[in-house]
Amino acid sequence: MVQETLLAAWRGRDRFAGKSSVRTWLVGILKHKIIDHIRKEIRDRKLSEAVKSDPTSSLFNADGSWIEAPENWKENPQELCENEQFRHVLQGCIAKLPEKQQIVFRMREISGEDTETVCKEAEITPTHLHVLIHRARLALRTCLEFYWFGGRRS
Repeated sequence: MVQETLLAAWRGRDRFAGKSSVRTWLVGILKHKIIDHIRKEIRDRKLSEAVKSDPTSSLFNADGSWIEAPENWKENPQELCENEQFRHVLQGCIAKLPEKQQIVFRMREISGEDTETVCKEAEITPTHLHVLIHRARLALRTCLEFYWFGGRRS
């Protein structure tokens, strides 16, 4: 980056107006070079590399489709919410989530807090919130299918 900055400065030396110090001018060029580099890296990053690092990748094929599509739950959601045994299993599954996922899932999905409130309280961005909620839902799906819908009622 430094070499590219110096080359760019040399090539553009005629455009340096002298309204700032040379150091300030060079740092500005360097910042733009770094930004350009990061953008290029993001553009060139292979999707397969990003997918390998995603903890939910084991659920999907390379084309993004489900490896094993979720089955429709045959039970009525309203009745499930009223079932104390189901609520106990659900709370157990929520307790197995990583701490940050537990917090945002409980705030957003159980307490019904809005995105802005949850983000402010958890000190995260809305994008991070949506990632955490997505991962929590997938983990809860797996847990509930095993402990409730799969017949293992504990």
